[in-house]
Amino acid sequence: MFSCCNCITAEFFLRVHLKEDNLTLPKEITLAKFAGFCYGVKRAVETVKKLKNDYPNRNICVLGELIHNTQVIDELNAMGIKSLKELPQKGDGICVVRSHGESPEVFEQIKNVGFEVYDLTCPDVKKVQQKAIELAKDGYYLVIVGKATHPEVIAIEANAKQFGENVLVATEVEELKPYELELKSAKKIGVVVQTTQMLSTLNKIVEYLTPLTKELLIANTICKSTSMRQSEAKELAKSSDLMIVVGSKKSANTTHLAEILKNITPTIHIETEKELDNHKDLIEKAQKISITAGASTPDSVIDKVINKIKCY
Repeated sequence: MFSCCNCITAEFFLRVHLKEDNLTLPKEITLAKFAGFCYGVKRAVETVKKLKNDYPNRNICVLGELIHNTQVIDELNAMGIKSLKELPQKGDGICVVRSHGESPEVFEQIKNVGFEVYDLTCPDVKKVQQKAIELAKDGYYLVIVGKATHPEVIAIEANAKQFGENVLVATEVEELKPYELELKSAKKIGVVVQTTQMLSTLNKIVEYLTPLTKELLIANTICKSTSMRQSEAKELAKSSDLMIVVGSKKSANTTHLAEILKNITPTIHIETEKELDNHKDLIEKAQKISITAGASTPDSVIDKVINKIKCY
């Protein structure tokens, strides 16, 4: 069993024989240094567990899934920490606001139904919210680069719209084109970015907006963890026959990782080790395999993937 993935450097290689065959060369398996829980996710998971341990007789729940990982959600559920799809008419105990954050309206709704609010919005997400509010207050036409249906983006948009109605959300230039006349008439445009977005997505949006306005203020709010994870994975991909990305298909940062790496080398995106058999041929043919994981992927899931690869 591996120790915590964050303690393993990108240069660390584990050589394993996939077959008991002297003619079969051992594979080189590299585990990325920045694989697995980021600070915000680790903080959220540890804090929720501590709340339950500190207040075993109180109802502890989370509005939505705390993180995008089925195994962690199942573990929390077994501890009695429930994920709420929606707020009940009457609540009691502590309701946790997850890492993605919520709108001011939702914070009030949580209080109004009778819950005590425990805010676990990621500090990096709070910075984006504050920057969006600042730009809206200063009269900028705000463009949020992110997926409109993602909970983090919904919260950023709601916070900004308290102070200005001129707010657009987009990940593609085509989504902005219907509003081109509005954007051109705006005296100044401000841009913030979903923390887990790709830099290439931001660059395309900025390139489109630049000729439309005399003043364009860009706040690159992609979090440091996301940037380091993507940069390291790209470097690993350049020298790998196969990249394996471990994490939820619902996780934005994980799906972006897989999308980036597929342009460099063959890449598979799996949630657990059980999916490896679907890619048996790719794994057996690959000599150099590198593994990275999304910010919501626990070490235990990564370890099982590595151990399963040893069996090929």
